[in-house]
Order: sequence, then structure tokens, then C-alpha cells
Amino acid sequence: MQRIDSVIMSLQAIRANKLRSSLTLVGIVLGVASIIAVMTGISVVQGTMEKEMSVLGAQTFQVQKWPSGFSTDEERREAMRRPPVTLSDAKAIRDNVESVDIVGSEIWDFGFKAEFRGEETNDNISIVGGTPEYPQNNTHFVAYGRNISQTDVRAGRKVVVIGSAIAQSLYPFLDPVGRDIRVDGRKYQVVGVFDEKKSAFGGQYDNYILMPVSTFVSTYGMTDRNGFERSVNITVHAKSPELIDDAIEETRQVLRRVRGVRRGEKDNFEYFNSESTINEFNQMTAGIKVGAFIIGIIALLVAGIGIMNIMLVSVTERTKEIGIRKSLGAKPRFILRQFLLEAIVLCNVGGVIGVAVGFGIGNMMVKMGISSSFEAVVPVGWAVVGLLFCTAVGVIFGMLPAVKASRLNPIDALRYE
Repeated sequence: MQRIDSVIMSLQAIRANKLRSSLTLVGIVLGVASIIAVMTGISVVQGTMEKEMSVLGAQTFQVQKWPSGFSTDEERREAMRRPPVTLSDAKAIRDNVESVDIVGSEIWDFGFKAEFRGEETNDNISIVGGTPEYPQNNTHFVAYGRNISQTDVRAGRKVVVIGSAIAQSLYPFLDPVGRDIRVDGRKYQVVGVFDEKKSAFGGQYDNYILMPVSTFVSTYGMTDRNGFERSVNITVHAKSPELIDDAIEETRQVLRRVRGVRRGEKDNFEYFNSESTINEFNQMTAGIKVGAFIIGIIALLVAGIGIMNIMLVSVTERTKEIGIRKSLGAKPRFILRQFLLEAIVLCNVGGVIGVAVGFGIGNMMVKMGISSSFEAVVPVGWAVVGLLFCTAVGVIFGMLPAVKASRLNPIDALRYE
């Protein structure tokens, strides 16, 4: 009952001094909101990035000439000096690596236009010359129609599978399967349509065309429009998730041998899977999280000092009240508990408001600043951390005023004017 009375009296004291309590809350709200907003924003982007980086699946990794997206300028310059990855490299993996069962090849080019009966898309269509393994290795499957086949590849047929965005743009009221489409001025037959797979970053998931790799090579050659030799991206599917590390190492050794890499020299190719890409992204954002947490802690410490000063003023204003309570038998620990609870309650009320504000700001900043396609996220773990830290601030900075109040001499307190 004494503890309940202490809580009730603390709430009554806070309610009786609304202006002072509100000013005290501002610092706590800003401190917590700054932490939660940044962490929420990072969590929103991170969750979407992890989802989209998982395109290769748990059993698939990719081999290519160029480093993955999170690379430095120096790494890109080094990659330019490497020989391109070739279709022969893909065949070497297929023939010599026992821990894999599916090996696909892809050659990409960008900036094309597609047309059908006078309707055309913007010139932002990507073309990928690929093998039938493409849908499974990239977890982007054909919604209706069919995939390209080995027969299509061997015969160099002019057939394509189109993204759903292209289908919706050029064939809004028609079934595109079996119809013609002009890509870069050349006629192809649509044999399938990929299922919808939008990217929150505005990527090419729904805005590309897959054709047989042989058709791509015969049409565009192995030299791009800038005169550089094209490099093949090889997707490799391990027989089981447990074999992914073995498959990567075996593939490395096969490629080092067929590409003439000597012992002690660095690989002249890159390889990555979804897990490694996600880990790399998480490492990049770790510094931002630490920085935001430090800034938030500093803000909370400053707010804590403000709480301590205001509570000291409160003790001074309520000296006579403390004297009356002590003369009626209140023990020092009851007085200490009441003032300490006031500080803790203030901090946690501010913390709850700060968490709510931070959630809203963090999600809103990402949706307005980057893309409205991001899914809202509530990082509960960081909310708990923020509230625990608020409690700690209340205890630490509320202790001095509470101790001062508990040690007041009741006679001197009753005489205080």
C-alpha cells in the first residue's frame, strides 16, 4: 500500500505542476525520438534491403567480374583490369563442381525500348540473355506462359519472357503470350510473363526481358556499345543449403584453374550470395546506428541534468510539505521513494511519447525521402532499450533530489518560508 501511495502521490505532484512537467518532458522526448527515428529508418531500409538481397535464395550464389553493389572506387578500378567471365567458365563449373546441380548464365544490357502495335515503353528496358536456369536461380518465376528452354538456346530462337510491368504497359487488355513484341526494333515472340516482383528501390524486377543467351549473343555480340567486352554473370545453385560453402570453394578452385590464376594471386572474379551481401550491408549501417545511439544518449543525459535541476527546485518548493509528512511519521525512505518515482515516471512518460514520435518520423522520412513502397517497421528491441535507458536516467538524475528531500530535518522544514 505504501508503494501504491507513493506512485499516486508522484502522479499527483506531476499533474499539479503541468508546465514544469511538460518542459521536463521535452528533453526526454527529443532524446528518445532521435534514437528511435534513426533506428526505425535504418530498420525499414534494412528490412527491405534484406528481403530484396535474398533474391538468390539460400542455395544460390553468383560469380561475376564486377564486385557487388557495396564496393569502393578502387575495387571497381581493379575489377576493370580483370578478364571477363565467359560462357566457357560457366561450362567448367557445370562439368567439374560436384556439389552443384544448376548453373545458369546471364548477360545484361540496359536502356532499350519495347513496342507493340504503336504503343511503346520508355527506353529504360533491360535485356538479359540467359539460360533456362534463370527463373529458379533468381527466384523470379514465370506467372503464365512458359520459360525459355534449352531448345530455344540451342536453336537461337527469337522468343522472350517479359516482365509484368511491360505486359501491363503494352498488353493491358490482351494476353501477351503468343503475340509479337519489338525490342530495340527487332521482332520477337512472347512465350511467357514473369510474376510481379516490385522493388522498393525502383529496380528492374518487373521491367526487363529475358531472351535465350544464344539469341542475345548473335544479336548484340560480346562487345557492348562502348567497345568493352561483355562479361557473363554465372548463377550457381548448390545441391543443398548445407553444401553452399563447399560449392563456393569448389567453384573458386575450378575458376582459378581455368582462368589461369597462379598460387598466391588474388581471384580475378567475384562471388557472393544473399547472406554475404546482407552481412556487408549490415556492417555498413552499423556505424550509423552507433552514431545515432551516441547522439541520443547525449540528448538524454542533457535532459537528465534538466530533470535533476527541476527536481531540486521542486524539493525546495515543497520543503514545508516534506516537513509536515515527516512530522506525521513518514520515514526518509518513503520521501526518497516518492521523489525518485516522480523522476522515473517523468522520464518514462517522455520515453513512451518519444518512442511513438520516433516510430512515426522514422517511417515517414523513409517513405517520403526514398520510396512509398517501403513497409512500415516498428523496431521493438530499440523501443525497449530506449525505455530502459529512460528509467536509468530517472534513477541516476532523480537520486540527488530524492536524497536531499529524504534528509531534510522536519523542524527546519516546517520553519521554511
